[in-house]
Amino acid sequence: MAGLFKVIIPVLRALALAAKRERQTFRSIATNNFFLMSALLLQKAGAFVYLVGALVVLFPLSADPLRKVPSERLALWPLSKPDLRKLRLLSPWINPLTWLLLALAAWCVKHTESLSLLGVAIVLFAIGFFVPSVSGEPVFLRWIPALPGAMGQLIRKSLREMLLTLDFYVALILAVSGTIYRFVIPTLPDEARMAMTLLTVLALSSYAQCLFGLESDSGLTRYRLMPIPGWQIVAAKDIAFLIVAGLLTLPLSPLTGLAAALATLAFGHAPSLNERREQTRWRFSSGASVGSGFIMTVAMAGAGVTAFRITPLILIPCVLACAASAWWFGRKL
Repeated sequence: MAGLFKVIIPVLRALALAAKRERQTFRSIATNNFFLMSALLLQKAGAFVYLVGALVVLFPLSADPLRKVPSERLALWPLSKPDLRKLRLLSPWINPLTWLLLALAAWCVKHTESLSLLGVAIVLFAIGFFVPSVSGEPVFLRWIPALPGAMGQLIRKSLREMLLTLDFYVALILAVSGTIYRFVIPTLPDEARMAMTLLTVLALSSYAQCLFGLESDSGLTRYRLMPIPGWQIVAAKDIAFLIVAGLLTLPLSPLTGLAAALATLAFGHAPSLNERREQTRWRFSSGASVGSGFIMTVAMAGAGVTAFRITPLILIPCVLACAASAWWFGRKL
């Protein structure tokens, strides 16, 4: 027992501190346009949206804290094999989700009709817990090909960065859910397709306000040293954003998605380059102020609804506004 306190307890304290710091990185959700505008506009009707957000957050939060320790560093610790086994048993209880699952299990035992809910919770927790923690860049991102042309590699880099944010996976779930509804329910109203399209673009909108958030200071310096105009660098980010938004909204309402994405970018260049905020991989993007997010949401919804209900010619001013914004703010690079 004395050895347990001398060796394992300090390690558990260090793991708990590291886990607490990591949970604090999820504070970006408080300034994410998708959750702010959903809570403001949908309120109680947004239960499905909140469930999608919780599902995406569950996986990184449910990871075993001990898995986050590099294997090389773990091998250097003065721990015997019995000590490591004890750590494996104790480390999950550092995670608040373990206690939450225990409370849910106790509640479901008293309410036998909710056993299915317990089963779903256990499966989701187990997937997040046993899958190795994601902190770097997955292998599948290397499969993204570069587009032809001088900006091909810049676009490829921006695509890989977008797929390192949780915003993309919320948008992906929404797009897949809307597509399934469309083909399973043939009588699905067109208005529902438009709404799902706007929600999908809204999920990506915070990233449009921090296009350079995942870039390091040295990366920005390299951009400034490149022998190309700044607007081309911004355009590469825009093209990557439009590719992702276009593919996700293609089965729903592509013209609505394109118009909404262009309006989002037109309003996103200013905070991206004037108010640069560093972002963390595998977290939600933190948007600009609530006012900026609201104005962007109104412009995005206005452009999308106009393209859907009135005329697709709204794409012309959207393209011009996005191009002019990219040129104007690209001068900072």
